Amino acid sequence: MGTIVRRGPLVSAIAIAALAISADPALAQAPETFSVSSEEPEPVNSAPPAEPEESDLVEDPDPEPLPTGTGLPGKPGDTTNGPYCGPTTRIYTPNSKGGTYHKGVGPTNSNYNGTSRTARSTFTSEVTGEVGVSVTSGLTTSVDAMIAKIEAKYEVNLSAKLTAKLGNSISVDTPPRKTTNAKYGVYRLKNTGTSYIMYSNCKTSTKKTITSYTPMRVGWYLWEE
Repeated sequence: MGTIVRRGPLVSAIAIAALAISADPALAQAPETFSVSSEEPEPVNSAPPAEPEESDLVEDPDPEPLPTGTGLPGKPGDTTNGPYCGPTTRIYTPNSKGGTYHKGVGPTNSNYNGTSRTARSTFTSEVTGEVGVSVTSGLTTSVDAMIAKIEAKYEVNLSAKLTAKLGNSISVDTPPRKTTNAKYGVYRLKNTGTSYIMYSNCKTSTKKTITSYTPMRVGWYLWEE
């Protein structure tokens, strides 16, 4: 099997240290490690993970502030600027569910199999990192409110943040004369929706199309070259 090549800075020697087991039966128990095998097999892709196309993504945004000094009615019975429709409300409506996008944590690991036989490659995550929500500008609700709407419509489980931890490992077959690449991180669901503010006089702010990437699960992304 070929040599493992890592792209990116060396972060932790613990994650890549080789662990030898003595041939003496009395010492044959494996030592404690930080390594945890992935519970579900990950597919091997033919290209690196796709990057979001949007250029105005904001990480973990706060909702847009309400405008001030607009003369909008603030209580029932005040019809100065129109009928009263209830308290000002922030609205988000999911419209279209997209695919999943992988956001890596730490460097990409690679292993080239220079032999004529299939070889087994094992990769171990070298850092712990947190991945949150990314949203294009204009979201009027909180991130939690947006997530609740998406979960309810598509019957999925999402999180505001997920942590990819140091020491998770995965093994995969590498074909002859091929390189297997592995990146650990978080899969996020892409969604497109509409967000705006409904004022107390029944008027609304400009409706904006919001694209979001919300953490769905922790896992590896694998691809061959």
